[in-house]
Amino acid sequence: MEPEVIKKYVQVIAKFSPEGKLLPLCVVWDDGRKFEIDRVKECVRAASRKAGGVGLRYTCMICGKETVLYYEENYKWFVEAKIQRG
Repeated sequence: MEPEVIKKYVQVIAKFSPEGKLLPLCVVWDDGRKFEIDRVKECVRAASRKAGGVGLRYTCMICGKETVLYYEENYKWFVEAKIQRG
């Protein structure tokens, strides 16, 4: 059975640049682990095709891996998480 993709809301440490751009710096997981964002490769307005939701999609490098982070219009951050049902 294929894993289901859901929105996993996460805490994000971010800053605003002097030009007003929102820049995520670090993702904090539920258990307190922190993952520093090495680099933001791209930021575009887009929908999550897998989990639903619309907002800013940040393509980031975290620990050498490309990761997608979303910032919704309701001021919440999420990642697409795979869960196994059944």
